[in-house]
Amino acid sequence: MFKKLEDVVKRFELLNKKLSNPAIYDNQKELREVSSEKSSIQDIVETYKHYKKLSTDIEGAKEILKNENDEEIRSMAKEELSELEKNLLKTENELKVLLLPRDPLDERGVMIEIRAGAGGSEASIFVAEVYRMYQNYISKLGFKSELVSSSESDEGLKEVIFSVTGQKVYSIFKYESGVHRVQRVPKTETQGRVHTSTITVAVMPEVDDIEFELNMNDVRIDVYRSGGSGGQSVNTTDSAVRVTHIPTGIVVANQDQKSQIKNKEKALKILKNRIYDKMVNEKNAKETAERRAMIGTGDRSERIRTYNFPQGRLTDHRIGLTLYSLDRIIEGDMTPVTEALIAYNQAELLKGPQSHS
Repeated sequence: MFKKLEDVVKRFELLNKKLSNPAIYDNQKELREVSSEKSSIQDIVETYKHYKKLSTDIEGAKEILKNENDEEIRSMAKEELSELEKNLLKTENELKVLLLPRDPLDERGVMIEIRAGAGGSEASIFVAEVYRMYQNYISKLGFKSELVSSSESDEGLKEVIFSVTGQKVYSIFKYESGVHRVQRVPKTETQGRVHTSTITVAVMPEVDDIEFELNMNDVRIDVYRSGGSGGQSVNTTDSAVRVTHIPTGIVVANQDQKSQIKNKEKALKILKNRIYDKMVNEKNAKETAERRAMIGTGDRSERIRTYNFPQGRLTDHRIGLTLYSLDRIIEGDMTPVTEALIAYNQAELLKGPQSHS
């Protein structure tokens, strides 16, 4: 482990040297890659420096115990040594976690799509609630969110798409992809029966323009008149846009804006992220059993979580987590959920490949 840590420190110093060279700013792709790599190993380097300082302090405390006769000083040194050794063990465990294989996408922002599934209006209501839950959580984390597209129903949202930017956004939100199930008594239910509805969440890493360029020769763009609920015309111009990626068959339609240009921009942005996400998923499917066992890359048709309102219970089925604090979670206090998912993933990786065979 320590040989690996020394190599990381050397790499960090080399990356710093590269960033101090003004010539790198002429190559935006290289600048982004070097900056991203430096950011991804900075925590390891700082934690290792702390580990080495603790080791030095332990040696100093041991030296005092070896050579000092004054009992009061010896007692203080013993107390300090005990505390230092505890911190050293804690820091060593932190280093083991930091050295685990990293998802290269963890540093990215994301695009999140939430859609109503089974359950009619109840599903649409829950889409709106989960969207609000995420927005509150995003605000608490200090991230920024931007609405890309939404489709309203009478009581909620049929679909909402939004982007999230900040540090290591994907590392937190990647575990949200899948089917979310809600169990509660609808407002219209007169006999107090609990109904079950579902929504789907798709979390896609934000694609960088420098890294992936959409070939417009592969894209068909159709324009048509926007239609509102009930079929009435929203406006009299052909402002709605549908874009089709011919090689993959991915289709995106957008009519949020009155401007055809803005609808086209938004549709292409969504399309680009969906194509990139498809590429990432195909790459992940070819990787090792260890990579596939990670909970962040599961099938989107998999039921991952149940929100049971009558019992105030949230259950994450992937890791067997049950929390009786649904009222707080649905208001955006998602930290206990995301931290448990991250910790579980780290524990699985620490076990090594044999745990996935």
